[in-house]
Amino acid sequence: MIQKKFNEVDRRIFYFPAVRPCETVSPATLLGSLIVLSQNIGNYQSKFFATQRRNSREAIRKIGILLVFFEEIHDRGLILPETAVLCFSELHLTFQKIRFLLEDCSREGARLWILMKSEMVVTQFRMLIRTVATAFDILPLNSMDICGEVMELVELVAKQARKARIEIDPNDERAMRRVLSVLDLFEKGIEPEFQVLKWVLDYLEIKTWSDCNKEIKFLEEQWVESEEREVPFLSSLLGFMCYCRVRIFDTLDYQNADQTDVRCNMEVLSCLNPEDFRCPISLELMIDPVTVSTGQTYDRSSIQKWLKAGHTICPKTGEKLTNTELVPNTNLRKLIHQFCADNGVSLAKTVKKTRDIARTILPGSPAAAEAMKFLSRIVARNLVFGTSEQKNKAAYEIRLLAKANIFNRSCLIEAGTIPPLLNLLYSFNKSTQENAIAALLKLSKHANGKKIVVENGGLRSIVAVLKRGISLEAKQTAAATIFYLSSVKGYRRLIGEIDETIPALVDLIKEGTPCGKKNGVVALFGLALYHGNRQRVIDAGTIPLLLHIIASSNKDELIVDSLALLATLAECPDGALAILQASSFPSITRILQSTTSQAGKEHCVSIFLSCCTNGGDEAVAVLAKDTSVMSSLYSVTTDGTAQASKKARSLIKMLHKFHETSSSGQGCQAFTNEQSVHAW
Repeated sequence: MIQKKFNEVDRRIFYFPAVRPCETVSPATLLGSLIVLSQNIGNYQSKFFATQRRNSREAIRKIGILLVFFEEIHDRGLILPETAVLCFSELHLTFQKIRFLLEDCSREGARLWILMKSEMVVTQFRMLIRTVATAFDILPLNSMDICGEVMELVELVAKQARKARIEIDPNDERAMRRVLSVLDLFEKGIEPEFQVLKWVLDYLEIKTWSDCNKEIKFLEEQWVESEEREVPFLSSLLGFMCYCRVRIFDTLDYQNADQTDVRCNMEVLSCLNPEDFRCPISLELMIDPVTVSTGQTYDRSSIQKWLKAGHTICPKTGEKLTNTELVPNTNLRKLIHQFCADNGVSLAKTVKKTRDIARTILPGSPAAAEAMKFLSRIVARNLVFGTSEQKNKAAYEIRLLAKANIFNRSCLIEAGTIPPLLNLLYSFNKSTQENAIAALLKLSKHANGKKIVVENGGLRSIVAVLKRGISLEAKQTAAATIFYLSSVKGYRRLIGEIDETIPALVDLIKEGTPCGKKNGVVALFGLALYHGNRQRVIDAGTIPLLLHIIASSNKDELIVDSLALLATLAECPDGALAILQASSFPSITRILQSTTSQAGKEHCVSIFLSCCTNGGDEAVAVLAKDTSVMSSLYSVTTDGTAQASKKARSLIKMLHKFHETSSSGQGCQAFTNEQSVHAW
């Protein structure tokens, strides 16, 4: 079989990765593959085509007739002449493209896009059917021993293929014009009539909220991958479909609705420093971080250039690479993408204009901007005056729209959605409360959103969900919201002064899922950046929980974030004392020696330095007992960041000084062979 399978999800629409059969392929193999390929195309007879119905049906019909021809040759065991093999090779290549085109025309979620690309699709059908006709021009039918009936059918198909009038269906053209008229109305700031929208969706058989949402997801994917010239049109279509989803569909069909961000696909929160997102080679923000055999992470393009230049060592450590495998660092990529989404940073490169929809500060087109303003007012109105079900749906719509991009967040905030969302936090309906807190989480990423939440007394409402939320998911989302609110210095004190905040976050670390624990840890980290909150965090019993996590968890990100919080708390004398009393140095040393995270190593060194500074000789003596610590500290001085290296040097100096003054000969001996190091 000479067919190569491509994943429908991975293949870009209108990209036809057809493979020409090699010249040495046997006629029998080529014929067998053509039969299977024709059967596959025939299977599209049962697929639904919202548009291009006639063209698709005719292509399937013609190839179905040719299948009879191929099977006739196979069953009779005929020997194919050389010109027939040449014809069949061309047909094989063309049939692959037809199959891809039919797959695109019936692709779920792509109905609107196929409609609006009708001219391109018709051109593809016309070109491919003409190619079939051309291939039969060199087929020596008369010299092939096939029955007259089959020969007549083949000749008829070839004749029809040459003369076929392949045009846009008049109904498709009418639907396309209606969509364009709606976009024109949006651009002029005029709301379209409900019946016009409904007619378009009915024509495309988009019958439910989830059907509409699939169209939106597909358009978002196309938006990210498209050429720059396509962006305004795609943005307009996205605005059209989002507006339809909000205005046309009154109910959410949750059994089919995509809720990928609902079940612990929670916000990816982290205590990482943005400097950790830069490639050590290019010093630019990493777009596609990959890890090499030494455990170091680089941007794929940078390390590939390094390897292509003939280098066989790790650029950062100088160690020899045991292999050239580049392992995608998906966790770091998620963190980078979220950091960019939250800060309006673009990862676009001039050589590859890839866009991320979550980082759009400005709308992609005037039509998209006006559509978003209209639907923001609709959901705001439903939040206040709607039924319970309409309020729940409005909250969920905001949750999705605010996630999509920064411009959407600003429109929703300006429409006044935050105060009614805060009211919904006290709902006794589980779904409503979850959607309301998730919507507020997305809006709190915007500077104005944070301000309005606080000005409307939202802090206590969010803490109430954190403490007494109906579901664990609502509590976890409330913790994530607190993290974003704590990014404003002045709000850290206000949040920490609410008596229930810190104990509730500690409870979440105790009882939550790994995702919930992470949100709790990171939220506490954000609050602990205000010195006045640190003692509250320590008094709530946080340190034993964090030490348990780093000793027992297998979640690397959770461990690194726990270390970050421990490093912050260790700066307080009581925090350092609690860490010392827990006899936790061996666990921290183990992580220092084993983790591949530069941030994790720096946090370990910070904990040791703060404990030794606040705990005096007693703490230094405990650390000095482990002779393996020194080699790890030297490694950080050479491989770590400038800040980590500075801390490691200070700690090394402290350990040397302790042994110089120590009366223990054993202690001195442990370090007599270590080279001295300059401490800043």
